[in-house]
Amino acid sequence: MHLAIPGFARPSTRFDREIMLRPDRRVDFTSSLLSAFATTPLIEVHDLAKTYRTARGDLTLFRALNLEVDPGEIVAIVGQSGTGKSTLLHILGALDVPSAGTVYCASTNVAKLSPREAAAFRNREIGYVWQFHYLLAEFTALENVAMPLLARGRKRQEALAVAAKWLMEVGLQDRSDHRPGELSGGEQQRVALARALVNNPRLLLADEPTGDLDETTAGQVFSLIERLHRTHNLTSLLVTHNLDLAARCTRVLRLENGRLSPATPIP
Repeated sequence: MHLAIPGFARPSTRFDREIMLRPDRRVDFTSSLLSAFATTPLIEVHDLAKTYRTARGDLTLFRALNLEVDPGEIVAIVGQSGTGKSTLLHILGALDVPSAGTVYCASTNVAKLSPREAAAFRNREIGYVWQFHYLLAEFTALENVAMPLLARGRKRQEALAVAAKWLMEVGLQDRSDHRPGELSGGEQQRVALARALVNNPRLLLADEPTGDLDETTAGQVFSLIERLHRTHNLTSLLVTHNLDLAARCTRVLRLENGRLSPATPIP
């Protein structure tokens, strides 16, 4: 952002020009600057392409795909199976790399990260929830939630204490010493959600987080995601086939023919 200060660069934004052209206008510089930064997208994807080489030839998933997600939004992505919804989340979460285009996520050019940098970025900035919980069967719910903290170098007792608070957040404080096999599907997904958020990431990526649950449990888990999204100031991007749940999000985008577009309103 270039401010209109004498002797410096010419104004290049609408905000700059208004300051110069309307000197009579009283401007609260602090609030204006905060507002400008607050509306900077947390996700910026431009001209994204992704092509896989297969025995039958190249398979292109994305063609000049563009996406912007502002801080605080909860955005649903819908579309047919095989259109690349999960691949898009993998690229945003630094689990995969694009074939072309630019991908900025949480102010980081994720396509340029080394494997070690990508791992650190995911641990620091991204909370990831999959359709299947991928909890470690030999560890308790408390230990599973603490894993990302331990990977970050936190002391065990400190990590377990933080994990216990997150289990309380998702309503499972009385199940902390249970192993995944002793929990219901909905409880396992709540543990997975606590694990995803234990490092206080800015961005939550959820790939069919309710897809393996019955309708009632799916609604409960989605309501929990909505509550945590609000109370922890998250920005969330969800892939789902459940159009009723998608309709509860800030926006619904459809991935089709390699591009994203606003989804047709659900009747």
